[in-house]
Amino acid sequence: MRLYCLSNDLAKHCYVITFKGLRIMLDCGLTEQTVLNFLPLPFVQSVKLSNLPNWIPNRDHDPQMDGELKECCGRVFVDSAPEFTLPMDKMVDFSEIDVILISNYLNMLALPYITEHTGFKGKVYATEPTLQIGRFFLEELVEYIEVAPKASTAALWKDVLHLLPSPLNEAFRPKKWKTIFGLKDVHNSLARVTIMGYDEKLDILGAFVATPVSSGYCLGSSNWVLSTAHEKICYVSGSSTLTTHPRPINQSALKHADVLIMTGLTQAPTVNPDTKLGELCMNVALTIRNNGSALIPCYPSGVVYDLFECLTQNLENAGLNNVPMFFISPVADSSLAYSNILAEWLSSAKQNKVYLPDDPFPHAFYLRNSKLKHYKHVFSEGFSKDFRQPCVVFCGHPSLRFGDAVHFIEMWGNNVNNSIIFTEPDFPYLQVLAPFQPLAMKAFYCPIDTSLNYQQANKLIKELKPNVLVIPEAYTKPHPNAPNLFIEQPDKKIITFKCGEIIRLPLKRKLDRVYISYDMAQKLVPRDVGNGITISTITGLLEVKDKVHNIQPCEPSEEKPSGSKMPPPSREEVLKNMKYEYGTLDVDMLKKRLIQDGITNIKVERTGNVVSLQLVNEDTTIKFDDNETHIICGGKQSLRLKLRDTVLKCLQSF
Repeated sequence: MRLYCLSNDLAKHCYVITFKGLRIMLDCGLTEQTVLNFLPLPFVQSVKLSNLPNWIPNRDHDPQMDGELKECCGRVFVDSAPEFTLPMDKMVDFSEIDVILISNYLNMLALPYITEHTGFKGKVYATEPTLQIGRFFLEELVEYIEVAPKASTAALWKDVLHLLPSPLNEAFRPKKWKTIFGLKDVHNSLARVTIMGYDEKLDILGAFVATPVSSGYCLGSSNWVLSTAHEKICYVSGSSTLTTHPRPINQSALKHADVLIMTGLTQAPTVNPDTKLGELCMNVALTIRNNGSALIPCYPSGVVYDLFECLTQNLENAGLNNVPMFFISPVADSSLAYSNILAEWLSSAKQNKVYLPDDPFPHAFYLRNSKLKHYKHVFSEGFSKDFRQPCVVFCGHPSLRFGDAVHFIEMWGNNVNNSIIFTEPDFPYLQVLAPFQPLAMKAFYCPIDTSLNYQQANKLIKELKPNVLVIPEAYTKPHPNAPNLFIEQPDKKIITFKCGEIIRLPLKRKLDRVYISYDMAQKLVPRDVGNGITISTITGLLEVKDKVHNIQPCEPSEEKPSGSKMPPPSREEVLKNMKYEYGTLDVDMLKKRLIQDGITNIKVERTGNVVSLQLVNEDTTIKFDDNETHIICGGKQSLRLKLRDTVLKCLQSF
C-alpha cells in the first residue's frame, strides 16, 4: 500500500492511496493562496489600481513583460486573471484514478480540474450537503471572477522568477497554475458525484467497503473508513470535537484501525475559536458605536451561520438591534434556504428545533423580520434602496481579490471609523490587504477555526489506538508561534510525509475472503484436528472478478468415445485424491519405522525446537521443527523419496 501526497497545502489537501490494485484519491482541495499574488478584480474600474506603476526588473528586462507586474507600497502584484494551484498531476495520472472520496465541501474545489478534460472515468462519492454546498462554493467562485474579467493573461513573469522580489520569487510551480474553470465544467464534474449517507456501507469494486462517518466539522463533513474482512484504514480530515451546528464526530467507527491517516488540523492552533468569536462581536459593536460600518469577508456557508446568530444576539444585548445586516453572495439565497432543510446532518439541539417545529438556524427568523437581508451583488436590484449605514456586511471573497468585498474596501477604506474583520484562517490578512494600502479603516484578525487543534488531536489519537499513524511531517514539528504545539509520538508506529513524496504504508495483505456456493458448502466434511480446530478440503475452480473471489465447482470431464484408450483422470479426481498431513511428528515412532525399513545407526540431536536425525550409514540428515521438515541426502533421490514416505506415515492426514 502506498500514499502519494499531491499538495503542499495542509488545509486543502489531496492524497492518493493504492490499495488492492485500485487508486483512491482522498479529497481534492484547491490551493487559493496563489491569488494573493494578483491584483484585485473590481466590478468597476478602480482609479487607484489603474494608476499603479509598472514594476521593472533591474536587469535582463524584457519589454514584452511591461504591464504584467504592478507595484503597490513596496509589494509587486501580477496584473492578470487570478490563478490557482492544482494537485500535482505528474505524480499520478488523473485518468487512472478509480475512486475519489470527499470529506467536506472545502476540500472539493479542485474537482473540475481533475474530472474534466483529463480522461477521468472513475467514481466520486460525497454526502449530500458536501455536494450541494460545494456547488455553492464553486458557482460563487466562478461568477466572482467572470463578472470582472481581465482583458489579458500575464505569463512571461513566470520565466524570470529569479529576478522578482519576495514573495513572487518563492512561488511554487507557477507554470502549473491555472485560471478558473467554467460553469459547464462545474456542473459536469458535480454530475459525477454519487451521494452517500452517514454510516452507509458501499462496496467499491469488490475491493473494500467505504463508509462515511460524521467528522463534526461542518455540514455533511465526514471521515472515511475503508474496510475489508481483514484490514481497516481510516482517513480523518477536517474533524472537530467542539459542539457546533453539525452532527458530532463519530469516534467509535475510527477505533483500532490498521492505518490511520490524519490531516486537516486547525490553521490557527494558538487561538480559541470561542474567544475570537467574542472579540469579533466586541469589535463590531465598537465600530457601530463610532458610526462606522463593519465588513466581514466570508464564504457562503459554514462559520457564517454561527456569526449571524452570535452577532445578532450581541448587538441586541448592546442596544444596537436596529443595525442592518447584509449577506451578499451570488448563492446567498440558495445557501440560506438549503441550511434549513438539513435536519439529519445537524446536532441534536438543532434537530430538536426542527421537530417542534421551528427553524434550526435563527437566520430564517432574521430574514423574515428584515434584520438580515441578502443579495446576489451590490449592483443587484433593490440593494441601493435598502442599503444604509452604519451596517454589517458579510460578503466574499475572503482573499479580497475578487467579489463584492473588493467594492466595499474601495468604498470604505479611507474612513477610520469603518473596520474589516477577518474570520477565515485560509489567508494571512496582512497579505490580503497589501494591494489596498495605504488603508485607513481598521483591520482585525479573529480567525475562527473549529477543526482539531494539536491537544485535541493528541487526545483523539490515544483514544482511537491505531496500529500505524500517518500524518504530514509538519505536524510533528513545533509550531512557529507555540513551540509546545505538535503531534506527540504515540506508542504505536508513526509515519510522516510531505508534498511530492510517495511513501510505503505497512499494510500487507495476508488474507482475503472467498465465497463458495450453497451446493459446495453442503459437501464439506469437517475433520477435528485438535485444539477446537476443524479442517476440510474443498475442490473447485477459483474465479476472481472485480476483486471478488468465488470458488466454482469443477466442470465434469467430457466422455471419451467408445474404443478409445483409458481417459486421463479429471482435474477434480486428481485434486480429491490428494492428502494433507497435519499434527506433530513423533520422533520415537519415526525412529522405529526407519529401523523396520532396515536403517540403523541413528543419532538424535536436539537444539532448541529443532530435532535432527543423523542416519550415519546413509550419510543423511532429517531435520525438522514445529513447522517444516528437511531431508538432506545429497544426490540419493530414491532414498529421499523413501524417507519422505516414511515421515508422512508418522503424521495424520485428511
